[in-house]
This record gives sequence, structure tokens and C-alpha cells, in this order.
Amino acid sequence: MMAKIIDGRKIAKELNESLKVEVEEFVKKNKLIPKLAAVIAGEDPASLFYVKMISRACEKVSIDFEKYSLSENTNEKEILKLIENLNKNKKISGIIVQVPLPKHINQERVQEAVSPSKDVDCFNPINMGRLALGKPEFLPCTPYAVYELIKRENIKVEGKHTVIVGRSSIVGKPMSLILLQKEPYANATLTVCHSRTNDLAYYTCQADILIVAVGIPKIIKKDMVKEGAVVIDVGTNEVEGKLVGDVAYEEVLDKVSVITPVPGGVGPITNIMLMKNTLKAAENLVNIE
Repeated sequence: MMAKIIDGRKIAKELNESLKVEVEEFVKKNKLIPKLAAVIAGEDPASLFYVKMISRACEKVSIDFEKYSLSENTNEKEILKLIENLNKNKKISGIIVQVPLPKHINQERVQEAVSPSKDVDCFNPINMGRLALGKPEFLPCTPYAVYELIKRENIKVEGKHTVIVGRSSIVGKPMSLILLQKEPYANATLTVCHSRTNDLAYYTCQADILIVAVGIPKIIKKDMVKEGAVVIDVGTNEVEGKLVGDVAYEEVLDKVSVITPVPGGVGPITNIMLMKNTLKAAENLVNIE
């Protein structure tokens, strides 16, 4: 059996095209262009590169973008004041705070300062709480990308044993909350594994759907997956100058039914989910007014 390889780039292209139309219709109706603000402190190369990618993603769908750069030596009071001003600015639809922040700044306190209505990264505890209660304002971007992929590929999740490897607040935890929702393409029967799980293979071998997000290159081997399973690899790791996932892709290819590659799987879809959240935030602000 040869697996169906999901083309994340193709899905991303389709999403981009449809979202651009949605943004144009919103602008025409409301005479307001959605705008995303990115707050960055310092000159971390990875952070600067990511913000540049976000800027390009905004440009593709006609969302305005503005970067607010602070020095490495900025104090917490200064960054909190900036966020307060962005929260009040009616021209700003969404706000992201690029992490990591300098070590002397309390990252959690800064993320909590972003208004829940503009928290398009979904890091504010209020938004995570809403997700846990089944009433999400926004979905965190990477789990949202996985969920969108599941829907577009018509992967039946309801009642299926879905194993998530990884419990981070960015992917694993919110992914489990999304798949527990009483929604189409959710209602999963869930197991969450992590670094303290004894005999990881025992659980992964039972998975009808296996979602892996631990950041350990090729941790999931062929003997750790069920015949005919759906495997979604969220991991992104650099090994000898190449990007590889958390799944030993070549090994499992002839054993599983569906798989996402790395690169070219979940990754290309993630930034578009940030754009979708930004448009939703703009719509919410218009409705409030």
C-alpha cells in the first residue's frame, strides 16, 4: 500500500485565493482594510525571518501589516504600553507578539496583555479557556492548519482513536481541545502522549489518526504506526541542512494510508490560518461598532 501524500502547498494556494476574495469583499462592504500588527523585541534572526514571512502572507491576501520593533534592551513597561496602544487602535485588527522575548521580560504577562479580541495567535488564557469550553474566538494557527487539512481531505475523525504526540501549548494541548469539539471532523476519541509516556509505541500503534508534534527528528518509526493509519507530521527539524519531520517519512510511507510530508505538509497552511484569524478579528470589531 502506498500512502496518499497530502499536498499542503496546494491547499495553501487554494486557501490564499479564497481568502483574498473574502478580504476584498470585507473591504468593499466596510471601507476598512484588516491590519495585523507584529511586535518584536531584539534582532533574533529566526524571529525576523518569521515576521518577514508573515508580512508576505499578509500581502498575498491584501491584509495590511505593520511591524513594531523594539530594542533588545527594552523594558517590560515599554512593551506593555505599546500593546495597550495597539489594543486601543481601531485600525489594528490583530496583534501578534513574536517570541522569544528578551529574557528579562515576562513573556506570559506580555501575551496576556494582548486584548482577547485581537489575539489572533490565540495565546491569551481567555481565548484558550474559550477553546476548552467549546466556544473559541480564534483557533491557534498550527492546530487550526491541521484541522483545516483534515476537513479538506475529508478525513473521518469522529469516534476514531486519535493519538497526539506532544502536549505543548502551541500545538498538542489546543489540538486535543479542537478534536474534542462537538463539530464535524472532530468528536475524536483521544490519547495524548508526551515525554513521560511509558512505551510510546504501545499507544501510537493503536492510532487510527496519529498527530506528531514533539520536535524530535524521525522519532516515529515504521514499527510504531498502525497499518492504514492517517499520519499528520507537525514537526519541523533541521538535520544536516535539510528540513525533516518527527516521523520517519520514507519508512512509514508504504504502511500508512495518508501522510503529510515535511516540508510541504502542515507548514504552508499555518500562516494562512493567521490571516483567517485576522480577518475574523476585523469582522468582530466591525460588528461591535
